[in-house]
Amino acid sequence: MVQNNVADVSDIPESSSSADSRLKEAFQLIRVIVKFHPRLFFIAVSGAAVFAICTVGSSIGVRWMVDRVILIRFIDGRLDATAIVIGACLVVGIGLLRAAGVVVRRGYAGRTEWRTAESITNRVLDHVVAQPIAWHRKRMTGDIVARCGIDSDASVSILAPLPFASSVLVMMLVSSVWMLSVDIPLGVLAIVVFPILLTLNIGYQKRIDRFYALAQAELGALSQAVHESFDGVMVVKSFGAENRETERLAIITSRLRNARIEAVSVRSMFEAAIDAIPSLINITLIVLGAIRVKSGAISVGDLTSFIYLFTLLVFPLRIIGYLFSEIPHSVAGWKRVREVLDEPIGRDPNDLIQLAKSGVALSCMNVNYSHTTDSSVLTDLCLEITSGQTVAIVGATGCGKTTLLHLLSGLIECDTGSISVQPGGVGLVFQEAFLFAESLKFNITLDSQITDAQVDKSLRIAECTDFVNDLPKGLDTVMGERGVSLSGGQRQRIALARAIAHNRAVLLLDDTTSALDPATEARVVNNLREIAMTDENRTTVVIVASRPSTIALADEVLYMRNGQIVDHAPHDVLYSRNTDYQELINAFEHDRHE
Repeated sequence: MVQNNVADVSDIPESSSSADSRLKEAFQLIRVIVKFHPRLFFIAVSGAAVFAICTVGSSIGVRWMVDRVILIRFIDGRLDATAIVIGACLVVGIGLLRAAGVVVRRGYAGRTEWRTAESITNRVLDHVVAQPIAWHRKRMTGDIVARCGIDSDASVSILAPLPFASSVLVMMLVSSVWMLSVDIPLGVLAIVVFPILLTLNIGYQKRIDRFYALAQAELGALSQAVHESFDGVMVVKSFGAENRETERLAIITSRLRNARIEAVSVRSMFEAAIDAIPSLINITLIVLGAIRVKSGAISVGDLTSFIYLFTLLVFPLRIIGYLFSEIPHSVAGWKRVREVLDEPIGRDPNDLIQLAKSGVALSCMNVNYSHTTDSSVLTDLCLEITSGQTVAIVGATGCGKTTLLHLLSGLIECDTGSISVQPGGVGLVFQEAFLFAESLKFNITLDSQITDAQVDKSLRIAECTDFVNDLPKGLDTVMGERGVSLSGGQRQRIALARAIAHNRAVLLLDDTTSALDPATEARVVNNLREIAMTDENRTTVVIVASRPSTIALADEVLYMRNGQIVDHAPHDVLYSRNTDYQELINAFEHDRHE
């Protein structure tokens, strides 16, 4: 459940040391993500460099046209055709090169960003998929989805403006040299604006990043809460908890809104300052430039190209603030991605399961398992099941039956002890059957190489043939989400058919027939006993059961109590000699009658 106690913006201190640390994180992030697709990034930066040089070069064309064409026309009343042609070639040629640089920069910057996002997302997905079930049980699905999607995308948002930012640095360097060469006083005045604007941008980043970090965390919390709410929609509707869920989501969205409002407030102040300062400098340049022209220190063309270039530079210098605004966004997303990637891959419990000796399907030796350090579920559990048997595991609620099946199937790892399984694999069928929103055939085969004959056989054994034939398109009928178009008993039988079709040596059924009527359940269990006895692979069936009629059909019953197998025998023998088992079966029978 998502907690509603995430820190408020006011709770996050703003210190220069932490801001400097985050700036270092930003440079580290850039160094890491650029390595995913360096060639694409280099092309984008090259296009940005061409754009920057041509931007400065365009002022040369402007100076030429003013001094060699416009002024001569006004002063001498004549047109210099050669000057016009040269000026036009300069302006048009530089403009075309500049446009080409823009196209290359934007095109490859976008490709770099989205290819890198794809690479990071795939890496996170591969890491998540590789983690064992125990890892997934400790995490909310919505949070994992957020880290694979929202956070992965956020981590690369810095890549798109990065080539443009590099072009700004090139423009600053080249234009500074050019402006100082034209006129030192005007050049110094124009260059002064560069450090001012960069200081403003860095200060803005230091103030804004904490709001972006908080907003990113709240976005992850919202994704987690929404996923949980949608996943539990049936519970929410059944208990009339719509208002409670609405309020819960509203609290998270209000915190997200507040963080973003604070970010917008800081950004508006920054943009006001970044607008005002260049405008004031521009006015000063015009006044000082007029004085310099009058004194004969520079020409009208020099001043015009100067103002033109400075005006061109102001916009890129403003846009570089976009890069600084994306830095905290990317750093926040990358840190959440790294939290997943930095976790070591847990051991796959299947790798720890040994091969059982000949004639034995399953065996456990002194198996212990605890969900928490102070809550033991299984204690020194030992068992041995012969191949080809149909075995029922019986015990009171909470005695560890389901946990035992999860251990035997390799979903979780025991704390101590050893587990052995015969070759051929284990198929586990859960009580809550899950079906994909795909065709019925896909839900049985899972798109693997299973023949139609195997599918038909599995449907017959699981007693599915009749209702499948009644479906509009038979096996091609598309299921609703989670198989909602089928009843609970039908979903259980389809899940059982899936396990049978995959031809596992051992079938583990976790109260899989609980939603079936007694007659259908008896037929299913008898069919399972038939394949256990007649198949040359000697399929072993282990059923967690609570219906006496089902338990009686098993070859042997394992009676569990307090996390241990305390007795085992055929049902009749166990019922006659074990008082606790007799009381439990009588309670089951009484509950059925009730």
